[in-house]
Amino acid sequence: MPCRRSSVAAALALAALLACAKDPGAPVPVAGIVVVQGDAQTAQAGRALPSPIVLRALDSTGAAVSGRTITLVIGTGGGTVTPTSSETNAGGEITAAWTLGPGATSQSLLASAPGLGPVTVNATGLVPSQVVIAQGNDQSARVGTALPTQIVVRILGNGNVPLVGIPVAFQVTAGGGSFTPQTATTNVTGEVTVRWTLGAVAGANTAGVQVSTLGAVTLTATATP
Repeated sequence: MPCRRSSVAAALALAALLACAKDPGAPVPVAGIVVVQGDAQTAQAGRALPSPIVLRALDSTGAAVSGRTITLVIGTGGGTVTPTSSETNAGGEITAAWTLGPGATSQSLLASAPGLGPVTVNATGLVPSQVVIAQGNDQSARVGTALPTQIVVRILGNGNVPLVGIPVAFQVTAGGGSFTPQTATTNVTGEVTVRWTLGAVAGANTAGVQVSTLGAVTLTATATP
């Protein structure tokens, strides 16, 4: 009875195929990625965000899935992320450290898994927005001598946040004289401190304070005979 044997063989093959399709050991596909922690943070451009990025992989029922690879790439703003890919842990999560790019305010990170479009994590980079003369402006001293009080300049980002490691340059614009040092980098309070020695001729002395692309801020002093 060849026909019957052929039908039985076909039925067995179909049953085997269905069993494979429903294999409980087959990997569960990732249906979505959610940002658990770290979205919409703010930090100084060029520096690490204060909190790590935590992402979770979910299946079609919304349950976390482990052992799945999530890939991370910088979207906008430059910077670096570590690691660039990782397998989800028992809770379906990966953790990454994101260091922002050096010059952009709007920055993004893209997280993806096979078969999924990227999920975006956003951050704001703080760049210099204000130069504040915190100490030492409008002094007077004898010609050729240093002002009695040192010049202190503070560099701030949006929200009056002090910025660290920002180069500040001082340039005499009238009256002669010099600064020591002529360039300096802001400390942990966002400040630099320099000594201004006036020129050899009595009268007005002026200088410019320059930070990145901001307009120069003017310092003034008076040299007395």
